[in-house]
Amino acid sequence: MKLRDYFINLSLKKKWSFSTALVLSISYAAICIVIYFALYNWLYNNEQNGAIRTVDDLSSFFNSQDGPMSLRELQDNNGLMKSIINQNQTVRIFNMDGYEVLRINNHSPVVNITLTLDELLNTNVSKETVDGEDVIVVSRFVQIGLFQGYMQLIHPLTTFHSMMQYMLTAMLIAGIGAILLAGIISFHLSNLLMKPLEDLRDSMITVKEKGFEKPIKFSYKADDEIGDLLKMYLAMMDELQQSFAKQQQFVSDASHELRTPIQAIEGHLSLIQRWGKKNPEVLEESLNTSIIEVRRMKKMIEELLHLARREKRDEHSYANVERVLTSVKNELQMINSEAEINIHSTGEVIQAHITENALAQIVRNIIENGIRYNIKKPIIEVKVHYLTENIFITIKDNGIGIHQENLNKIFDRFYRVDDSREHTGGGTGLGLSITKMLAEKYNVEIEVSSKIDEGTVFTLRFPL
Repeated sequence: MKLRDYFINLSLKKKWSFSTALVLSISYAAICIVIYFALYNWLYNNEQNGAIRTVDDLSSFFNSQDGPMSLRELQDNNGLMKSIINQNQTVRIFNMDGYEVLRINNHSPVVNITLTLDELLNTNVSKETVDGEDVIVVSRFVQIGLFQGYMQLIHPLTTFHSMMQYMLTAMLIAGIGAILLAGIISFHLSNLLMKPLEDLRDSMITVKEKGFEKPIKFSYKADDEIGDLLKMYLAMMDELQQSFAKQQQFVSDASHELRTPIQAIEGHLSLIQRWGKKNPEVLEESLNTSIIEVRRMKKMIEELLHLARREKRDEHSYANVERVLTSVKNELQMINSEAEINIHSTGEVIQAHITENALAQIVRNIIENGIRYNIKKPIIEVKVHYLTENIFITIKDNGIGIHQENLNKIFDRFYRVDDSREHTGGGTGLGLSITKMLAEKYNVEIEVSSKIDEGTVFTLRFPL
């Protein structure tokens, strides 16, 4: 548990280095174990086959003589037999009673093994320990002339063990070197890979402590996962910076917009307190003005809350465009009796993929602006085009128009195209902001064109 907690609390660089070294160590150890045992078995089989081959050569030598040989003659040919066996091997010939009658070399003492005649006839091979050393013992039945006995060859494994010890030492040294080299390489590699993440961390700390005073930049430009992360972070910070700036502007504008009706209400209440108690005309006028300001403030607060909520899109909603437009027309003409609103449609009627309430709000806000910002008799032309893949709604008014440089500002909160109407008949300045928010929610595209003193045209595209 302590080791795990210690590892968890390490820096990412050290975790990377230790993990790499550990994985390499385990992999290298596994490979070395496999190679070691494979090499061990292969070399041991070679040693064993070499011992058997020597016994075969001696047996062939005994059988290749032209006539029967006596033990004395064999002893006289001892030098010839020494050339057949290796210098470190020892060969003894015993009679069937186990008495030694001939010895070639004397590097190893005799190995006492009790064997049956069948085992001797089939050649017995075994691994024994003599004086603390491992040896291979090969025993076989031999017949030399009239003599019958068995031959014992002792093959020491000193060279074999030395070779295996050398291999093990070489593997350990190579393993330690490889682990150290891997640790150094992984540490430098982790420094290289962690550098952009460290820059990201430092950037977050700077933003947390100092805000967006300094521009955020990264030197890492690779198109990989870390590069994607940094790009995503920059995009998020850019959006957050814009949201932060808009929030500050929103708070400033909202406080300014709410301060005006509150001051108006406060002034009229002071007027009522001073003069309105005894003057019915002052009382009536002040109450009416206060009610208007309260209603205006109430509408502004409702619209602010509507913008702040940003409710989720209803994926299974559809709206009857004709019915919604007719309802909005009747509602606005009741409030603005002088306005003329005309609706025309072409194509086969189909439903739009939007809620009727959202569609009504979008259309109502646009038509209200066309009526409000107008010095003539308001005439609003609404045309609906039902196509195969889209529904287009065009709303054209004959109002005061918008300058081209201001077209990209009309969807900003509290923006008004005519400052003179800021507090006299104008709205809250939030209608088109709500329109834009609803349009984005339901994938509705809005295009605006306008000419001064000729009017403005809004084109809405509803994808089917």
